[in-house]
Amino acid sequence: MEIKHIETCKNLIKNAENIVVLTGAGISTESGIKDFRSRTGVYQIAPEYILSLDYFYQKPREFYQFALDHLYHPDAVPNIGHEILAKWEREGKVIHIITQNIDGLHQKAGSNNVIEFHGTMKTASCLHCGESYSTEEMVNRYQTIDEFYVCDQCDTSHKSERFIKPDVVLFGDTGKWFTVEGFNTILHMIEDADCVLVLGTSLKVTPFSTFPQYRRQGIPLIIINIGETPYDTERNTYLIQESIGKCLSLMDEKLGN
Repeated sequence: MEIKHIETCKNLIKNAENIVVLTGAGISTESGIKDFRSRTGVYQIAPEYILSLDYFYQKPREFYQFALDHLYHPDAVPNIGHEILAKWEREGKVIHIITQNIDGLHQKAGSNNVIEFHGTMKTASCLHCGESYSTEEMVNRYQTIDEFYVCDQCDTSHKSERFIKPDVVLFGDTGKWFTVEGFNTILHMIEDADCVLVLGTSLKVTPFSTFPQYRRQGIPLIIINIGETPYDTERNTYLIQESIGKCLSLMDEKLGN
């Protein structure tokens, strides 16, 4: 790791008062959660298929089996990267975290201003009446009820109309932040930032990948990610291809001096 990069980024963070953080699977892998698309990721088949709305409707039990096995991590704990971001929020540095992750680890670490852009695995909702179920309840239903994925709080002509879907954004699906209002809210956050910090995401999945381009001219973009991103060679971009926890620990240590 080049110390000069850490030193430069430390100074940028030290002088910032409105940092917006974009996080992806790379920050959660340091808590033992496998990522999605790498060679060691969880998918043996394309995620666009198994995590699609069509697959959910066609094979709800198989969908849940996969989701509960690979996307639900109730025992995972935040790592030092999550904890430092929460600390910086308390200190008034980090104003918003916008995450692709559905594991809730930012909140477990103590961060409050978190937008879960792709939803959460903590809950599931009936597609008809909106009845909310905790994922713990869905696990129990999965183990004890044949059609556990059918809501029993309402009635419809077709059972598929009242399927209980995890509150994650699937392929072919939309979420609360995919509306015009939701998207504009995020863009205003990016436009107001005096530093954008990207952690553990390749920034290749739209529309999340477009967010850094909405920062104001001259605003620094710090990227800590093992792989490449489309923004690596842009002006005012600082790339560190190292462990997130290691980098943030060094930056935080220097901020304290």
